[in-house]
Amino acid sequence: MTARIVVAGTSSGAGKTSLACGLMGALRARGLRVQGFKVGPDYIDPSYHTVACGRPGRNLDAFINGPELIAPLFRHGSAEADVAVIEGVMGLFDGVSGQGELASTAHVAKLLDAPVLLVVDASAVGRSAAAIVHGYRSFDPDLELAGVVLNRLGSDHHEQLLREAIEPLGVPVLGALRRDSGVVTPERHLGLIPVDEREPQARATLERLAALVASSVEIDAVIALAQGARPVAGPSWSPETAEPGCETRVALAAGPAFSFHYRENLELLAAAGAELLPFDPLADEQLPEGADALLLAGGFPEVFGAELTANASLRSEVAAFARSGRPIVAECGGLLYLASELDGHEMCGVVPARARMTERLTLGYREATALTGTPCVEAGEQLRGHKFHYSELEREGGSCAWAMSVRGVAQKEGFASASLHASYLHLHWASSPRIASRLLATAERARAMTLA
Repeated sequence: MTARIVVAGTSSGAGKTSLACGLMGALRARGLRVQGFKVGPDYIDPSYHTVACGRPGRNLDAFINGPELIAPLFRHGSAEADVAVIEGVMGLFDGVSGQGELASTAHVAKLLDAPVLLVVDASAVGRSAAAIVHGYRSFDPDLELAGVVLNRLGSDHHEQLLREAIEPLGVPVLGALRRDSGVVTPERHLGLIPVDEREPQARATLERLAALVASSVEIDAVIALAQGARPVAGPSWSPETAEPGCETRVALAAGPAFSFHYRENLELLAAAGAELLPFDPLADEQLPEGADALLLAGGFPEVFGAELTANASLRSEVAAFARSGRPIVAECGGLLYLASELDGHEMCGVVPARARMTERLTLGYREATALTGTPCVEAGEQLRGHKFHYSELEREGGSCAWAMSVRGVAQKEGFASASLHASYLHLHWASSPRIASRLLATAERARAMTLA
């Protein structure tokens, strides 16, 4: 296995992303090939990892993909890298429930036998930081808490006080970062604004973070920890299929409004015979020529409602594409784009619903059963995914895609037909690789009917 280290936090907002991205940049500046991973289903942090590392950021989610795929996905994603930096999610031990470790940062670290670097937000604590570190180290004796980085320190005296308090615990303090307003990254909906919306500013922030971490963290000690991680035997995940289909052209929504893609999903499509044709719904007035299938990713279309409405030519093409019977797969933001309107802005009118933004967050893992067949799933198929949205739909008809149980309450959601799969549910296809081949097979059948 590639050398590896997990950057975990005491809680959300402790500074995991800043340290992880800065560490990736500092290691890359040393001439190392660095691979970034994010624990959990987040799309946005991996977009920053991509810029910091110069390699596509990836996810490791033990709920959606299952614990058995974590090490294989890690091997696949870190191939040819010298070191991997794995950014955690929420607090170190926060997972699916309060009764177990499933899908927590600690769970993934143990599955990879990786040392953990704990980020402690020290902005409002003194000697109490030692109690925090002691608790995190002793909570799970099977976890290797290998070092601590103190974040948001106010002064040299503050740093000295915390180092003195933590030293008797035997957990090395490997870094101390001062408060720095110059590395603040704007947020939206409990997360960072995606790189695609602010790439020049993001690159500048990441460069500053890399320099800050290089000067404030014991990089040699971190490298030694990563290289000291024990080997874990096993296979690598692969997107290759035994029977790739015919070459199929898949139009792929991308750009600032639709940037949420799992890398493995795209690799599965390519391995199954797809030619991926990215287009930007904010700028391109036509779909890619000869598209056989349409994939509308998640993102933040609500931020660009006026621009999407103004691109009437593309909206008309999407509606015509749907009428042609060629397959469409849309997730979350893509679903909103297919509605008749979004906050009063005219959208594509493919699904019978109006969308609007609310103050209420719908968030969390879901276990879903397909109520009917779609271009990519079979009726009765059970899949795991993730939801994160502030919008809601006012339905005016249409067949539902999923049945879900949320804290014991049954819910139906999405839109489904033989040529349409539109849902709030985000799916990572690595644990259900047939999604890609089914989509392409549906596209091939639709193309054959058109030519007949």
